[in-house]
Amino acid sequence: MPVKPCKNPCRATTLAAPSNWFRRAEQWLDGYGKPAWIATMVLGFILFWPIGLALLAYMIWGKRMFKSSYRTSRAIGFAGQSSGNSAFDAYKADTLRRLEDEQAAFDAFLTRLREAKDKAEFDQFMADNRKRHESEGQAAPSLD
Repeated sequence: MPVKPCKNPCRATTLAAPSNWFRRAEQWLDGYGKPAWIATMVLGFILFWPIGLALLAYMIWGKRMFKSSYRTSRAIGFAGQSSGNSAFDAYKADTLRRLEDEQAAFDAFLTRLREAKDKAEFDQFMADNRKRHESEGQAAPSLD
């Protein structure tokens, strides 16, 4: 038996897309960013705690809490996106590669600096410990 089309357009829309109101609400909240989502969640907890809990779960598992908003990502731009100018793209790629190399070299330098500081502190501790044992008249303990 074929399904008869609904003569009431409002009802047809509601029956065809029951989650339409949800998508509109989601887009509206996305337009205002994370503060709107958090305020809605708090309001949900105040009105009826399962609503707030459901919003919290949706925000966490839907990755709404931890992803940047559209405006933020648009303002920052995409590093891998081509500008259309091959000379500028080559310059940008070279500069980014150079900066990554400098960052790696700086991280290695900081690691060596920390290791040298740790070694100097350990050597100072051992020297102080040896002096203290000698001043007390005891022999320094051996590691045998």
